[in-house]
Amino acid sequence: MARSRLLPDNFTLALVATVTLASLLPASGAVGAFFEKATVGVVALLFFMHGAKLSREAVIAGIGHWRLHLLVVASTFMLFPVLGLVLRPVLQPLVTPELYTGVLFLCVLPATVQSAIAFTAVARGNMAAAICSASASTLLGIVITPLLVGVVLPQASGTVQQDVLGSIGRIMLQLMLPFVAGHLLRPWIGGFISRHAATLKYVDQGSVLLVVYTAFSAAVVGGLWRELPLPALAGLLVVCAVILGLALTATTWLARRLGFSKEDEITIVFCGSKKSLVSGVPMAKVLFPSEAAGAIVLPLMVFHQMQLMVCAVLAQRYARRPQAAAPQG
Repeated sequence: MARSRLLPDNFTLALVATVTLASLLPASGAVGAFFEKATVGVVALLFFMHGAKLSREAVIAGIGHWRLHLLVVASTFMLFPVLGLVLRPVLQPLVTPELYTGVLFLCVLPATVQSAIAFTAVARGNMAAAICSASASTLLGIVITPLLVGVVLPQASGTVQQDVLGSIGRIMLQLMLPFVAGHLLRPWIGGFISRHAATLKYVDQGSVLLVVYTAFSAAVVGGLWRELPLPALAGLLVVCAVILGLALTATTWLARRLGFSKEDEITIVFCGSKKSLVSGVPMAKVLFPSEAAGAIVLPLMVFHQMQLMVCAVLAQRYARRPQAAAPQG
């Protein structure tokens, strides 16, 4: 029994296989575009099902859970920049100055939306609060990230010209609209969703695997394994691991210290420790000269893959807790 607990579960093995596949056979060109669209569709289905699963009381509680949202925003836009600046004397010697500029840049980015919510679903966390918190982080990042870049990286040039209405529209279409549609159809399909919950969990896990493959493919095609010599890559891995480990530890400790439930803790950990590759790459192209953007984005690419892999394992550990601890909604 003790030995079996040390063996990786099927989902972890599937995750490793997905990363290996993306490294050897990354999706690029038309295939990559197809997987990008497929990811959007699968995540939309995920939100639709959870909208049908959650009761009206749970949705209202998720929107009004201001203490949780405040902690997630503080972790995303305060804790990360502080970690990057305070640890700079220790971590910067491990990488080049250009790479550490990229590390500071990732520290001021908003949280991811798709993977944070998918991991929360796998771990049986507070889905309503996760959708509200992750979406709000992305919207706030449109304004807060450029301001933080000016404080943390005053040498950055240019002005971020984000399509605010376009970003809001994409979030509404991809996340909120399917969620609301599923919730409105709950009286007719809610029973089916509940009866087939054990089978439908594979949609949650499948969405995570698809996000990992699509994101890792884009990183490999973008030169993840050829941009860096081995010593610099090893140093970058250490830097990203230290920052991610401290962020996960801090969010977990704060959630427990402040008396949040286990479901809320899961949401705080997964929404408060993520950084968005989708938002970060366009911002980097605007804020930094084109010849420097590659090295600046590379830490974000490495951190993004690392957070997906680590949080996938954490989600499985949370999911193995007794079913009685699941949210009643």
